[in-house]
Amino acid sequence: MRFRYCFTLISIVVMSAGCTQERNSGEMDAQHGTKPLDVQLIETTVGMTGTENSGEYKVSVPQNDLNVTVDGFRIIPPMGTTSWAAFTPMQDGAMVMGDIALLEDEIGPVQRIAVERGLTVSALHNHFVRDNQKIMFMHIHGTGSTQNLAESVRAVFDKVKLVRTGRNLQLNPAVIESTFETKVIDDILGHPGSMNSGVYKIIIGRPDVELMDHGVKVSTFMGFNTWMAFQGTSEKAAVAGDFAMLEPEVASVIKALVSNGIEVVAVHNHMVTESPRIFFLHFWGVGPVAELAQGLKAGLEQTGTPRAADF
Repeated sequence: MRFRYCFTLISIVVMSAGCTQERNSGEMDAQHGTKPLDVQLIETTVGMTGTENSGEYKVSVPQNDLNVTVDGFRIIPPMGTTSWAAFTPMQDGAMVMGDIALLEDEIGPVQRIAVERGLTVSALHNHFVRDNQKIMFMHIHGTGSTQNLAESVRAVFDKVKLVRTGRNLQLNPAVIESTFETKVIDDILGHPGSMNSGVYKIIIGRPDVELMDHGVKVSTFMGFNTWMAFQGTSEKAAVAGDFAMLEPEVASVIKALVSNGIEVVAVHNHMVTESPRIFFLHFWGVGPVAELAQGLKAGLEQTGTPRAADF
């Protein structure tokens, strides 16, 4: 997770020579009924390596050159300031979905390059309130040839790099010290998570909903998930995250969270052509870690039959 945004990008790639050979063989992907993604093409074109899961591929850019705080808590990339783009195969190429973290005055120029390259800006919203630096998040979407999509994603990341030139932002990868027992959270929520740089994050899928976009299933890996990230101590922790909800679930989830002292800071779409329609809710809470987990459990109980992500 250490990189200089101008522009050495590091993420994690998990593959073997055998897997690479299989992906490039031209055989049909059993899950998608399509030819597998040309991962090598994506990596070469975008200029970074990423992670693969069940035939899909994601590149991520942790925003370590930003210095964001909310209510005295440092918001490092595992708490929600990572840009990413994920590719999934289609019969005639691929579909890409992504989320780009931007400073407010970066929105216009990055939007323009996305649109010029044929991508759709499918959402623009906040994840936090009272954040210092103010960060906005721009979702992108596109379909077409893998080559063209990878070039478009590269152009977006390159534009962010360009508009940040001259700001003299310093690379500052941070590790937070969190002292709460993660088992307390696991036992309450019923889902395991993982610790990254002092942030404990849980990602939960929605297997009860078959979400489709342009005839392609939108997976947990592609961004259709509920997640929550904790930092702090047992007595005073902060939690941030995102609920993925069907329309009839929105009001009851908001009521459950607010009634348990968790602040709803944004409600919005991430996609525009999905079926069924999905809303996303960002939240923020500060308090004893067990109370925060109990509040989130109340929200989860209002949504379908979620399960922990399998990646």
